[in-house]
Amino acid sequence: QVQLVESGGGLVQPGGSLRLACAASRRIFSISAMGWYRQAPGKQRELVARISRGDSTNYADSVKGRFTISRDIATSTVYLQMNSLKPEDTAVYYCTAEDAQFIYWGQGTQVTVSS
Repeated sequence: QVQLVESGGGLVQPGGSLRLACAASRRIFSISAMGWYRQAPGKQRELVARISRGDSTNYADSVKGRFTISRDIATSTVYLQMNSLKPEDTAVYYCTAEDAQFIYWGQGTQVTVSS
């Protein structure tokens, strides 16, 4: 089945940048949207960013102006460019892909923002 594998997480200082990538094991032909969720310690999972088939995007208010989601359909890869990172961005970030029946989840990648 389709596998989503995140990469690019790590430790970064406040104000720094990271770019997450999510690669699918095969092309997804019936996809309707892809996105990124995150879950911080002691908090509920939240949608960070989402991109539709037509490349329209949505962002959580907390990341607007700092994060950018993009997608390369040819390589079945979704990216999350994260700039001006804050300690409150610390979380496990999960890549998702949606079709008519399922939401596919990546394994998660840790992002830690700390001085």
